Amino acid sequence: MSSVVVPVIAIDGPSASGKGTVAALVARELGFHYLDSGAIYRVTAYAAQRAALALDDEPALVVLARQIELRFDGVEVFLNGVAVGDVVRTEEAGRAASQIAALPELRAALLQRQRDFRQAPGLVTDGRDMGSVVFPDATVKIFLTASAEERAQRRYKQLIEKGFDASLAALLQDLRERDARDAARSSAPLRQTADAELLDTTSLTIAQAVEQVLQWFRVAKATL
Repeated sequence: MSSVVVPVIAIDGPSASGKGTVAALVARELGFHYLDSGAIYRVTAYAAQRAALALDDEPALVVLARQIELRFDGVEVFLNGVAVGDVVRTEEAGRAASQIAALPELRAALLQRQRDFRQAPGLVTDGRDMGSVVFPDATVKIFLTASAEERAQRRYKQLIEKGFDASLAALLQDLRERDARDAARSSAPLRQTADAELLDTTSLTIAQAVEQVLQWFRVAKATL
């Protein structure tokens, strides 16, 4: 008897492209589990800072990553049983996450933890290497992007609505630097795989982007 393969929709893309919002809504529509892989790195970086660890101390970060308890409840993230929510959604947290995500041994330590989220009836996940490394056999792979200017505008709006101070020019520069760092890292660089669908959301609404992902999944599911 062949084992049932749990379907995975893997959505990769650069920072502030909207992949997290789209992925969470697709998961809700399908009744699937949701994994925000970026939050894993954000929480790990946050835990490291609380423990006064240097973000380039790879051996210590690997030990920490194996010890902390992570849990998701929808889009809320819990570290050792405590909701960390907006604390790990700041620009500072994003920069720290991008820094430690370049460490190959740390990525390896977190690999199985991410794969463990693959549970019935299915998983929708977003990140930088979900389709290329973590779930290379994903049912659907999508590379979701938008122009740097549009992404900076979206991030600026999000931060202002949450009551944070923000500079549009600084956000744009930070996004470009993060894009370059994510694409140039030696371990699991950000890239569109040959078998991934390209979804440019620059001129799309969230609803349109979600529907496109659902359409691709329906087509892929029909061929299984």
